[in-house]
Amino acid sequence: MATENQDSIQIAADKYRSFLYEEVHNTEWRHGAPPIYDDVNKLFEQGRTKEWPKGSLEEVVQNALKSWEMELSHKTRLEDFRTINPEKFKLIVNGREGLSAEETLKVGSYNALLKSSMPEEYKYYKADEESFDSSHDVFRMALPRGFAWEVISVYSGPPLIAFKFRHWGYFEGPFKGHAPTGDLLQFYGIGILKVDESLRAEDVEIYYDPSELFAGLLKGPLISGSEHTDASTHKCPFNV
Repeated sequence: MATENQDSIQIAADKYRSFLYEEVHNTEWRHGAPPIYDDVNKLFEQGRTKEWPKGSLEEVVQNALKSWEMELSHKTRLEDFRTINPEKFKLIVNGREGLSAEETLKVGSYNALLKSSMPEEYKYYKADEESFDSSHDVFRMALPRGFAWEVISVYSGPPLIAFKFRHWGYFEGPFKGHAPTGDLLQFYGIGILKVDESLRAEDVEIYYDPSELFAGLLKGPLISGSEHTDASTHKCPFNV
């Protein structure tokens, strides 16, 4: 007979993400149970530009990255991760110093990807001032239907996988004092993924232009009374 926990895991089964539905009794989930991806899966299926054949290298890479993001966002212990080699893992974004698995898990995916070396007056998103939870809250509010991700091209197979990706969502909630516009926000990037013989990630390198995202997020008018309405303290380099 299935337990209540097993039932919840079965309900959370996801065709794009591995290790959600397996009956791993000791997995520690950040919110107490496996996540449900129905909304972002719908956004993905409606907005994707590529539909890869089942079992193709492109589909394998796409689902592997979705599974890694799921674990990073929803599991709290590295020992429960199945998609990475924790001892060797490094996340490198736009050539910055790599983050270890422990460091990446601590700060979260948004803070890891959006950390910037720009002068303080140009930072509308300050990763150093955001926690794991607050960073996810910011983007969950701004993009309530989710932030979908797809592989556009794969240039090489394992063990060193190079690929192009697209990330998109709809700006339908406030962002840092800016009112939503309802517009489609998207950006493209390049990734390099080094995997071991079990296809666990050892190195993940991501290269992209954050201005493609922030230009859209900062396009909305400032909300009256917001702490971000003082334009003298936040100059926007992306309004071009």
